[in-house]
Amino acid sequence: LDSLMSNKIISPCISICKTDPVTGYCYGCARTEEEKKLWKDEKMNDEWKSKNLEDITKRMRGWQLDTFQESYNHKINNGISLFKKNLLEKK
Repeated sequence: LDSLMSNKIISPCISICKTDPVTGYCYGCARTEEEKKLWKDEKMNDEWKSKNLEDITKRMRGWQLDTFQESYNHKINNGISLFKKNLLEKK
């Protein structure tokens, strides 16, 4: 567990930054604009970030959740989301 705590928690942004007008949640990461601001706040702790990651994944269903988890895991392991990687490869 200690090794997990020492790792920086990676932002859930998977480079699909469009907000649903009905829910106010981002289509990519399911965060609100306020949550996105809080993630950028230097003073925000890992405990809050972990909890927020749990909250946003609970907002997702089906393919959105599958896509998010696949892309987020790719970002954690490779430093870049799948969506961004595919964009760069098309250039």
